[in-house]
Amino acid sequence: MNPTVPAILIGLLAGAHTSSWGMYKDAPHEGFTFFKYSRSIIVAAVAAFILSRIVDLNLGWASHLSLFFGLVYAAERLTLELWKSFLREEDQSKYFIPMQFGILGKPIESRAVRWSVFAAILVLLAVLLYGANQLMKRYPDPNPWLVLITVGSIGGWLTAFGGAWKDAPVEGFETFKFFRSPMVALTWAVIMSFFTTNWIYIAVAGAGYSVASIETYKTFFFPSKPRGKFAGKPILFPRILEQRRIVAVLYACIWAVMIALLVLGFTGPREGLLP
Repeated sequence: MNPTVPAILIGLLAGAHTSSWGMYKDAPHEGFTFFKYSRSIIVAAVAAFILSRIVDLNLGWASHLSLFFGLVYAAERLTLELWKSFLREEDQSKYFIPMQFGILGKPIESRAVRWSVFAAILVLLAVLLYGANQLMKRYPDPNPWLVLITVGSIGGWLTAFGGAWKDAPVEGFETFKFFRSPMVALTWAVIMSFFTTNWIYIAVAGAGYSVASIETYKTFFFPSKPRGKFAGKPILFPRILEQRRIVAVLYACIWAVMIALLVLGFTGPREGLLP
């Protein structure tokens, strides 16, 4: 089979996954449109196509398909979060926590400032990727647990600091919330390390699964609690509270597929940092 086919299928699953929890939490407050729901699906499919041309994975293996899902998930989330934070022009008054980049909870109106910070973040990410790649070449047989504790959890730390920068000035600093992302990312990095020896794949895929897991917890374990950015805001589309159950079923089905792939990944061909 052409590797593009499973790559695009994984991209569609990853995109539908993120679109579903986003719709479930946000649509009661801002309404539902097919364009907005399909946005993550399209971005994830494009990311999957591009990544399939870059990464050295055998997408005929369940283990590598599982890994690829995490990579695509992280790429889609990073792309849209950077766009929403730094490039998108939108009225922030509808949010309790502004989604646009700001300082001490106050959005920065200057496009030049926001774009400059955006460029700096891209440079930082490029430096981190280059540094990890050079370390892999220099230490081809590292202590796996040292790699996992440092590189493996870095995506979670970036998420934790980014979330604290955006949320803490408005809703206060929460110790559990801050350390949650690094710990969950590390857990998933350990799982991914059974499927690959590549440090970058482990860290990025671990971060992707971390976001998927934490959003599942926040969305479906507390369905009546408004999402942070809409805390205290009125529900303008109450009918969606019933209609959104459809995407909850789809969401659960996607998780079932990915869990099955993870199980098959451990029982099928694999080669990883951990034996």
